[in-house]
Amino acid sequence: MFPFDNSYARLPESFHASVYPEPVEGPVLIAFNAQLAQHLGLDLDASDAGRLAAIFSGNVLPPGAEPLAMAYAGHQFGNFVPRLGDGRAILLGEVVDAGGKRCDIQLKGAGPTPFSRRGDGRAALGPVLREYILSEAMAALGIPATRALAAVASGERVQRERMLPGAVFTRVAASHVRIGTFQFFAARSDTDALKTLVDYVIDRHYPDLKAEEKPALALLQRVAERQAELVARWLGIGFIHGVMNTDNMTLSGETIDFGPCAFLDEYEPMKVFSSIDQQGRYAYRNQPGIAQWNIARLAECLLPLIDADEEQAVTAANAVLQSFGAHFQAAWLGVFRGKLGLATQEDGDDELVQALLSAMQDGRADFTLTFRRLTDLAQADAAGGDARLQAEAVFLEGFMPWEKAEAWLATWRNRLSREPDAPASIALMRRANPAIIPRNHRVEELIAAALAGDLSPFHRMLAAVSDPYADHAEFDAYREAPKDEERVLRTFCGT
Repeated sequence: MFPFDNSYARLPESFHASVYPEPVEGPVLIAFNAQLAQHLGLDLDASDAGRLAAIFSGNVLPPGAEPLAMAYAGHQFGNFVPRLGDGRAILLGEVVDAGGKRCDIQLKGAGPTPFSRRGDGRAALGPVLREYILSEAMAALGIPATRALAAVASGERVQRERMLPGAVFTRVAASHVRIGTFQFFAARSDTDALKTLVDYVIDRHYPDLKAEEKPALALLQRVAERQAELVARWLGIGFIHGVMNTDNMTLSGETIDFGPCAFLDEYEPMKVFSSIDQQGRYAYRNQPGIAQWNIARLAECLLPLIDADEEQAVTAANAVLQSFGAHFQAAWLGVFRGKLGLATQEDGDDELVQALLSAMQDGRADFTLTFRRLTDLAQADAAGGDARLQAEAVFLEGFMPWEKAEAWLATWRNRLSREPDAPASIALMRRANPAIIPRNHRVEELIAAALAGDLSPFHRMLAAVSDPYADHAEFDAYREAPKDEERVLRTFCGT
C-alpha cells in the first residue's frame, strides 16, 4: 500500500520520539490528491472514501509505517526556544516517488506528542483547508513547497477561541529537517548529532556535496542559495509567509507551514497580515533579511564542523552570509525580469523594476492584476490598433497618478523592443504572471462556508488555483481584487 523506507526513523533516538496517532470518532474524507498519490507510488483506491478517511485520519496505520515526532528547537520571532518539536504532527514514514526523490508523509492534527507542551495535538478544519489550498496553489505556481495529499474531517470538535470542527491534514515534504533541527542539538553541544545530521541532509538532498573538503560549509552555502532563490520567488508572486521562524525554514528549500501566510492585494512593501507579527518582523519586504538572519543561526550551529579553528570557521561562515545578498538580488532581478518579459540582461533593468513598484505603491495598485494586465498589454502591443489602446486603458486604470505609469510604460516598451524574440517575451510573461492566486478574501470565504457545512467553495477554489497561469472564464471571479469591505486585514495561525 505504502512502499515505506524510513531513513529518519533509523537515526538515533535523540532525533525523534515514537508516537502513534490518536484515533478520531468519525473520520470523513474531504479531499484526496490521487495524482500525487500515484506519483508517490501509493497503492490506494481513490473511490474507497471510507478506507482513505481511516488511513489519513490516523485511525488505520499503513503497514511499514514507523510513526514519530521530530525533535527540533527554534527562534520564534527572534526568541530562542530550545525545545519545540512536532507538537501536532506525526511523521508516518518516507517513500521514494516516481522521480527517485525521497518524500515524507506526515499527519497534522492526529493527536498529542511528547512535544505538544500541553496542547491537544489537533487541528481545526479552517487551517487544514487553508494549508491544502495554499500548498497546491504554490505547487501550481511553480514555487517549491510541501504538498497536500489528503484532508479528513475528524468528526470531533477542538477548542480554540471557540469550539470548531476538527480535521487532519496529510502533508508531503522533501523532508521536515529544519534549521531548528540543527539548533536543537547545538543548544545541547551535541557535536556528534550535528555531524550525523549534516551527513543525513547531504545524503538526502545534496549528494553532490559529499566530495567537498568541508561538507558542512558546502551545505551552508547550498542552503543559503536555495533560501535566497525561494524568497525571491515568493516576492515575485506577492507571497508573505508570516512566520519565518527558524523552525519553519527547511534545509530542502521548500516552503513549509501555511499558517497566517497571505498574498499581497495592493502593493505595499511593509504589508503584514499575521496577527502574531505585532512588530512587522516578517513583512513582505523584510523576508530576504530574515532569511539571511535565519541562515546565520544555521551557521552558528555548524561552526564546530566547518573548521576546528573557531576563527577560521567564523570567517568562512561569514563569507557565506555576505554572499547571500548578492545571490538574492540576482535571483530577485531574474524573477522580475521574467515578469516584464525580459529574457536578456541590461544595465538599468533593476531601476526599471523599482520604478514600476514605486508607481504601484503610489497608486495602491493590485500586485497580481498589474503584472497580468501588463502581460495582456504586451500581447496587445504586438497586435497593435484598438487592441493596444484598450489594453493600455485597462492597465492604467489601476494607477494613480496615471502620468507616472504612462512614463514608465514608455521606458518599458523601449526596453522590450530590444528583446530578440517578441513572442518569446510574451510567453515568458505568461509563465511568470499568474491570473489567479489564492486571494485572502476567497480563502476566508471558503473556510466560512466549510464551517457552515458547505465544502463546494473549497473544491471550486482548489480547481481554480490548480491552473493559475491560464485564462479560464469560469474562474474569472478568482482573478478579481477584493472590494474594500472584502479585504482581509489579519490572518491567524490556527494552533
